[in-house]
Amino acid sequence: MRQPSVIARRVAAASVGLVVAAGAAACGPKDNDAKGAAGGDSAPHKGGTLTVLNTEPQEDFDPARLYTSGGGNVPGLVFRTLTTRNRENGAAGAKVVPDLATDLGTPSKDATVWTYHLKDGLKFEDGTPITTADIKYGIERSFAAELSGGAPYLRDWLIGGKDYQGPYKDKKGLDSIETPDDKTIVFHLNKPEGDFPFLATQTSFAPVPKAKDTGTKYENHPYSSGPYKVVSNQNDGQHLVLERNTYWDPKTDDERKAYPDRIDVQSGLDGAVINQRLSAGSGKDAAAVTTDTNLTAAELAKITGDKQLAARVGTGQFGYTDYIAFNPKVKPFDNPKVRQAIAYAVDRSTVVNALGGSSLAKPATTFLPDQKAFGYTPYDPFPAGPSGNAAKAKELLKEAGYANGLTITLTHDSSAGDEQGPEVATALQDALKKAGITVKLQGLESSAYSEKIHGVKTEPGFFLTGWGADWPSGGPFLAPIFDGRQIVKDGYNFNASQLNDPAVDKEIDEINKLTDLQAAAKRWGALDKKIGEQALTVPLVHPVYKRLFGKDVKNVVISDWTGVLDVSQVAVK
Repeated sequence: MRQPSVIARRVAAASVGLVVAAGAAACGPKDNDAKGAAGGDSAPHKGGTLTVLNTEPQEDFDPARLYTSGGGNVPGLVFRTLTTRNRENGAAGAKVVPDLATDLGTPSKDATVWTYHLKDGLKFEDGTPITTADIKYGIERSFAAELSGGAPYLRDWLIGGKDYQGPYKDKKGLDSIETPDDKTIVFHLNKPEGDFPFLATQTSFAPVPKAKDTGTKYENHPYSSGPYKVVSNQNDGQHLVLERNTYWDPKTDDERKAYPDRIDVQSGLDGAVINQRLSAGSGKDAAAVTTDTNLTAAELAKITGDKQLAARVGTGQFGYTDYIAFNPKVKPFDNPKVRQAIAYAVDRSTVVNALGGSSLAKPATTFLPDQKAFGYTPYDPFPAGPSGNAAKAKELLKEAGYANGLTITLTHDSSAGDEQGPEVATALQDALKKAGITVKLQGLESSAYSEKIHGVKTEPGFFLTGWGADWPSGGPFLAPIFDGRQIVKDGYNFNASQLNDPAVDKEIDEINKLTDLQAAAKRWGALDKKIGEQALTVPLVHPVYKRLFGKDVKNVVISDWTGVLDVSQVAVK
């Protein structure tokens, strides 16, 4: 997931990979007992209306324009894809499973060709059968300029993808997607990609019937392949109403429970108001949830003292890392010992406190999130303990030629309460001061900050940033940040260190060939450690999400893929 804005970071886990990711993107409760606490005295049943209270509207409700993985959250109620996320709590929810397809796909020996077969009995909301031609067309329209906004991977991975302009301009379509019959679809890639089953969860893989395509107006009434259909879309996703798709057959769908009869999504609300409404639980709010609004530290402190409210807090972990980034082309950060000194000087305990305490953030020493799916391998190349090691930092500074200390500038987002904001910047400033490093703070408004840190020509030497996962695998986490071939000189660049190491690039390619996801995860973890030893970044924290749900909400499931309550599993009294 590309570095999101302030608001996007707050909602990163809402549908993952945009965003809403992803977001995005996008974690689950290792200690979450909300499932049992939420009306656990009886089994969940069908019926009722689920209300979703969000800050951000579900804009661009078109599968081509949505940047989501795992099929999204609210979008996943309407759009089914070839594969999807496993709808289970915690780490089990970080697995990819079949959706429209019968399995995770059959790869060629070198993982450059992937073949899928559709299940029997799949239908659109009007009762017409879903075919592989509909999936091919849905993917092709995601290449149209007027429907841009979705994930970029298909453009990069499919043969001919870079030059294809979509079906409105090129009716011939993409030769690299073959549909030999109504049940078979074959993808031809220009390089090995063992992660293709993860990519096939992206909403752009949702089927679209060509005869019903209305271009940019399709978002107002997209044809459902899932358990719900759109009956109202007001103000570009600010108010969505979904009702049952009677042609959805649960026998073809092992993942979506679809308990409520109706889903009412209300957006554009203030976060504090959302949490107040969920806390009070009056009227329809008793059967309400949020997919994009976290509890603040102050709100969480109040709730902790109330056992009934505390039982209605879901805990989620989305694959995200907040970190210090260095640009080694800027002095003194071209000196590895300076970067190492900063790594030793950092006091992660004060960073955690700045973000609201251990309930909302976990100290990080690895770039990869601390989840098995990513290939997490515990390591700390510069072990300084939770509070830092100022003496070791001073020793390294002396070796670097700065025996009397040095003065540097830290660029950060000026938005209060942001993970890359002034509170974290000040905590780092105080910690580095103990090591003889004077830190001047440069706070920039969100858009200016994002533009500055992502431009090769404008990138500062020392700044705060973060990265979230398009799907739970090491590839989309490490490659955009450390693959030298992904350095963008005249656009948004995410390889801040501008690392261009052929050995790293080669290892990325070798891992991408693996279709054994567990074997790939192990290799990603080893690569993370190898890169981490170069002190190109200083991982700070992995966020934790705490979100309230209504008192009549049952069957709360929060996976490590999204980090938020899964609306496809929820039941209401």
